[in-house]
Amino acid sequence: MTVIVLTQCPVGLRGLLTRWLLEISPGVFIGGPSARIRETLWAEVRQHAGNGRALLAYSSDNEQGFSFETHDHKWHPTDREGVTLIHRPNPGRTTAPSTTKGWSKASKRRRFGNG
Repeated sequence: MTVIVLTQCPVGLRGLLTRWLLEISPGVFIGGPSARIRETLWAEVRQHAGNGRALLAYSSDNEQGFSFETHDHKWHPTDREGVTLIHRPNPGRTTAPSTTKGWSKASKRRRFGNG
């Protein structure tokens, strides 16, 4: 089983994929091509995707029973102890802790008392 999901890709690429896979929803293709055909289709998708994004998921003989690849996604597959997970970057998270100006409440209490 092979699934390819396209987002913001050229229409011609969708036409290319319909030769080998069934388009069950706009941009979602499913089918059962051989591994050689799947690799060839994925190479074509990466070459012709333009500014779009693509995701490939296929049956595989591993612990999960499937494997997947991404093209121009912010989310990337990451291997963790033999299991492939999706790494999603957190845009709201900062790398450096924010510093506040002035005295903390604890230091004020120590310096000026509880009053």
